Amino acid sequence: MTEAIAPSDTAARLAAVSSDVARACRDAKRDVASVTLVAVSKTFSADAIEPVIEVGHRQFGENRVQEAKTKWVPLKARHENIELHLIRPLQSNKARDAVALFDAIHSVDRENLCEALAKEIVKQGRSPLLFVEINTGGEAQKAGVLPQDADAFIKRCGETHGLKISGLMCIPPVDEAPGPHFALTAKIAKRNGLKLLSMGMSADFPTAIELGATHVRVGSAIFGERS
Repeated sequence: MTEAIAPSDTAARLAAVSSDVARACRDAKRDVASVTLVAVSKTFSADAIEPVIEVGHRQFGENRVQEAKTKWVPLKARHENIELHLIRPLQSNKARDAVALFDAIHSVDRENLCEALAKEIVKQGRSPLLFVEINTGGEAQKAGVLPQDADAFIKRCGETHGLKISGLMCIPPVDEAPGPHFALTAKIAKRNGLKLLSMGMSADFPTAIELGATHVRVGSAIFGERS
């Protein structure tokens, strides 16, 4: 696991990010309660995460199911009301553990994953928030549904697989301005009647909030740089 900065510094960083989120909401004339700050704790140890929990934060993001299971099962046993978000691609054979552990899955993007999730949701009686990931840049190396395929895929999620999709997620290409990608994702969500938008990370979350993000995923600005 990556070791984080000192607990007092982590708390100060969280406070600074929360203040920046509030400022971005004011600038966009939005209620700050309409934006959820997901603290991305991937690669950081439970010891690094505890100080953020202790100051009252409850929404956290992880990349890998097994890593999250190892860290968060004991953490959730010690702390109430933790909300876990899976924010990167999910293998269909990990659907059982993902549905059991996570309260939101931001990376729905394939038919076989839809089938696996639908089966586990029924079997376990759990209903995590589901976001379809949109590959707005059409990047071959990146997961996600292409924008031109999004409407049909979202429709199949409900009609074929019985999944309730609550929103969309995107990660813009690193070498392009994020604004047009956020705007495109918001446009797709609006025409499909989806209210949640998982957009924006440490470097660009104010722009994402301006363009409608309901969930921003911030890691390094809170926990420090990863090794």
